[in-house]
Amino acid sequence: MNTKHIFLGTILLILAGYNGFSQTTETGMASFYNDKFEGRATASGEAFSQSKLTAAHKTLPFKTKIKVTNLANQRSVIVTINDRGPFVEGRILDLSKKAAIKLDFVDNGVAKVKLEVIGGK
Repeated sequence: MNTKHIFLGTILLILAGYNGFSQTTETGMASFYNDKFEGRATASGEAFSQSKLTAAHKTLPFKTKIKVTNLANQRSVIVTINDRGPFVEGRILDLSKKAAIKLDFVDNGVAKVKLEVIGGK
């Protein structure tokens, strides 16, 4: 096998595993939006709705789909990034109330979660 074949094989292996995102996981604290944000424009331009499964993250691209797991009870939900934030130190996500209900942390206000990027646009 020559160098050209090794190089091309390496490129093909890299491209086969590429889906537009690195396999991102992150662990930290999540909170959920106050009702006063209902109907306000998010950073992506869409109106915020507590009844949708959405989230704010500081850096993930808009329309990224992530799986969020509450580490206290192992409940999971899939949400779409449509806003920037949270702007409270130590938090990695702000979720819609619908997502927080599915993760069962509304009464606590915050939860330790793991997020996994599962897809894009």
